[in-house]
Amino acid sequence: MIYAISPAVKRQCLSIFILVNILFFPQLLSAQRPDSGAGSSWQVIDTKTGKNISTDELVQHLKKVDVLVFGEEHNDSAGHLAEAEILGKMILAYPPAALSLEMFSTDVQPVINEYLLGLISEKNFIKEAKAWPNYKDYRPLIELAKSTHSDVIGTNAATRYSNAVSMAGLARLKEFPEASKSFLPPLPVDTATGRYHDKFIETLGGHDMGSMKIYQTQNLWDASMAWSIAKYTKLNPGKKVLQINGRFHSDEKLGLIAQLKKYAPKLSVLNISCFPAESADAKDTAKYAGLADYVIITSPSKAN
Repeated sequence: MIYAISPAVKRQCLSIFILVNILFFPQLLSAQRPDSGAGSSWQVIDTKTGKNISTDELVQHLKKVDVLVFGEEHNDSAGHLAEAEILGKMILAYPPAALSLEMFSTDVQPVINEYLLGLISEKNFIKEAKAWPNYKDYRPLIELAKSTHSDVIGTNAATRYSNAVSMAGLARLKEFPEASKSFLPPLPVDTATGRYHDKFIETLGGHDMGSMKIYQTQNLWDASMAWSIAKYTKLNPGKKVLQINGRFHSDEKLGLIAQLKKYAPKLSVLNISCFPAESADAKDTAKYAGLADYVIITSPSKAN
């Protein structure tokens, strides 16, 4: 006799499956530690209140949020642990949440999908998806997504396109074949002005570096990531997305987030700015509020 399984029971079974994968996936064991407490390798600050919260509380705040943008320091080991923990809790709380990454470009999406389906080896995936040299830091995220059948989105512009812009400006993209343009955001790419431009020039030490072509490349990256997220959420309404990128792309809700608001103005977006520091001083909370909705202060020495 065949018994029908109710939707509630199916959801419960899925939750149990995800929890088992998170708890027993070997590469993530180091991330399953108490957060925001004594001995933790990070602390989470809700900049609206200035109070420390747990990652559980942060994830609870996402009930009506479509996209959580995690701005990282690429070499911050503790920050990568925080990412893995937040992704795991998002998948558990809001299945099936998706992961999107600056670290992979739009043109390798078929390779990403093939690996998630178990059709190709990890060696081929790393090589043909052009994984970053520090892929080991992002591997737990990919493997967690793979084991829980969660989508992974490559969001960035391929290096050949960013190099073309760095040499000849954004106008060069119009010369590419139509097939190539399918990997790019809609042209022309808007260049953010005002605070984002000023901040970029400050970072370069006050130099515009080649008639702004490098700044145009920055805008291409932002637009590519934003457009990729916008496309995914349009095709997958109701799915939450955790986007991982360097924090310059999203601090102060500039860059990627400003571009995303143009492509998908109805999406609800929150952001995290994550960086190492000895501790978070209560006097800094006003400064943190300008960076992001949440600030994660990491202690890399405690992550090892």
